[in-house]
Amino acid sequence: MTIATTDEQKAVQRSIQAWARSANPTAILREGPGDFWRQSWPAVAELGLFAVGVPESVGGVGGEIVDLAAMLEQTAAELVGGPLLPTALAGLVLGRSADAAAKQWAGEIAEGDLPVSIVVDGGDLSSTAEADGGLVLSGHAGNALGGGPDIAVLVPVRAGDDLVWCLVDGAAPGLVVEELDILDKSRGTARIRCEKVVVAPDRIVSGVAPELVLDLAAALAAAEAAGVAGWTLNTAVEYAKIREQFGKPIGSFQAIKHLCAEMLCRTEQTRAVAWDAAVAAEEALPDPDTGRSAVSELPIAAAVAASIALDAAVQNAKDCIQILGGIGFTWEHDAHYYLRRAVSLKQFLGGSNRWRARVTELTRAGARRHLTIDLSELESERAAIRADVAALADVPDSERRVALAESGYAAPHWPRPYGRGASAAEQILIAEEMAAAGIDRPDLIIGWWAVPTILEHGSPEQIERFALPTLRGEITWCQLFSEPGAGSDLASLRTTAEKVDGGYKLNGQKVWTSLAREADWAICLARTDKDAPKHKGITYFLLDMRTAGIRISPLQEITGEALFNEVFLDDVFVPDECVVGQVNGGWKLARTTLANERVAMGGGSSLGKAVEELLELAGDPDPVTADRLGALIAEALVGSLLELRTTLRQLDGQDPGPASSVRKLVGVRNRQDVAEFAVELAGEAGWVEGPLTREFLNSRCLSIAGGTTQILLTVAAERLLGLPRD
Repeated sequence: MTIATTDEQKAVQRSIQAWARSANPTAILREGPGDFWRQSWPAVAELGLFAVGVPESVGGVGGEIVDLAAMLEQTAAELVGGPLLPTALAGLVLGRSADAAAKQWAGEIAEGDLPVSIVVDGGDLSSTAEADGGLVLSGHAGNALGGGPDIAVLVPVRAGDDLVWCLVDGAAPGLVVEELDILDKSRGTARIRCEKVVVAPDRIVSGVAPELVLDLAAALAAAEAAGVAGWTLNTAVEYAKIREQFGKPIGSFQAIKHLCAEMLCRTEQTRAVAWDAAVAAEEALPDPDTGRSAVSELPIAAAVAASIALDAAVQNAKDCIQILGGIGFTWEHDAHYYLRRAVSLKQFLGGSNRWRARVTELTRAGARRHLTIDLSELESERAAIRADVAALADVPDSERRVALAESGYAAPHWPRPYGRGASAAEQILIAEEMAAAGIDRPDLIIGWWAVPTILEHGSPEQIERFALPTLRGEITWCQLFSEPGAGSDLASLRTTAEKVDGGYKLNGQKVWTSLAREADWAICLARTDKDAPKHKGITYFLLDMRTAGIRISPLQEITGEALFNEVFLDDVFVPDECVVGQVNGGWKLARTTLANERVAMGGGSSLGKAVEELLELAGDPDPVTADRLGALIAEALVGSLLELRTTLRQLDGQDPGPASSVRKLVGVRNRQDVAEFAVELAGEAGWVEGPLTREFLNSRCLSIAGGTTQILLTVAAERLLGLPRD
């Protein structure tokens, strides 16, 4: 799953990939002269990279910045050299500027006729006004990304009380370009000095804040970082599949699997934040036709993107070299070029700590990312849904749950008549209308897992018996899956089910069962064939929790509470009519149960309640605290973005993709880190029993329940990346 979300974006990435296979950019980099990149420049221009972000009215193709980000991701993955990023950035600045005369240069950029370098953090450049409206520049301009001989440079300069941008011709008299031998060999950088350089009026752009250009640079740099992260992940994984040590592929070793799975997490996070920053950038820039722009959320989106992506690309490149081993440390392997690109991107933007501090500053000032989904295609259905929801809102509170159940709005994603057979988009629309009406959907807890399995695999009698009563709140559920010797390895369960007249007798022990004391019924797995392979011979039962032989023993957790239970089954009789699906076919049903998810978008703050509370606790933080706080804020937003991108895939009829698995892994860490940091900030309250310490202690279960983090990393490596099982 790359930055690309549309068919057009995916197609252009494939086009770049196909071109790169024949052009071999890395070979050009290795063998060419200093301006090696000029060999590829016309082809890159023909692919549309420089035109996509430029409005049609000035010679571009009028695409969106997300289109440009997807292209930069792919060119970075192919290590296409030259000033691609700064030229594309200059096209955005000039093409959307209010100065009509300056827009002509955007057309030249779009055609590929005008490579441009750019200075985003200026030096001490001064200007003197000319009678014709031009400027004379003198002083040190700063370091220009992509700079080199005969390459134009876009520099910020103070002109009276205003800050303007000047597009200086690469051959302008008085322009001194000192090429630097920088880390990234695929793209030049030069120190720029002006000695009375004359800039004509049509090369001056006003009304563009330097902060906007820096944010745009961060957004595009995040896209390149996503390309680096993706290439290094793919390279490491493919090598781990074929490189053998100790008689087996190294990808079968858990240590390598976990490194690769962590690389996957960082890659998906980087793609998510780069995509979001590009979306925010499109909203922030003036519309080429009207000149108007939306209220900008680009500053916070760009700051989060830089906070996450810059470090992630560097770490992925380092881990790639680690997995490659000795060959990765050689000049002949391409891996070091990607590490060089990643480090250079990070340093070009001033390091990630700068952006973490910016995240904290903006968030404390009230900046939030508002994540929405375009449901315009369903607007014709909204009125009818709103009317239904309004009718439900008029029902007395004591009767509303039954009304929700019988109308299908309690579980709209379930098939009729128990739900509404709602599509992914309709589920979101219904959720929006119910939230607006102040209607809370009842939480079925384990029922959200149990009933869909019954609806899919159960008999008509089971469906009739359990579906609507669960929705109405007449039946509550618990889950009897985990055992002392079968936690993450659920198929190792030992609870037995012996066939007797009219049903089965269950014997065994279950553990970590929440709601066992409150539940009316349980979904239970038991082994009906002891001689079958462990994933076979398991049957799925529905167990009445009032049945004789069930003994429940509460488990006290480290918080002092007892939310979980041990459940002992001693000759517990289950009638035949409470077997779901085929005897010995329960493993498939268990996977259906565990995989059952609704399409949902979290409401409230995109950061989550815990992070919002942490912000209040932090007050006016010192620089060290601000750095840590910024990292936690950025990671929290990443979780919301992963959720959003998963939902978008479901709306498009696709499987959730790796983002849903990554969401759990990174979300758990963030929740644990937030809880721990809250205790650290609390001072005296952090070493006495209370809500903060209780939340910290409770958070330790998050990386255990539902599959330990380590098992999930292994599963991600094997199922998502295709690494071999040990």
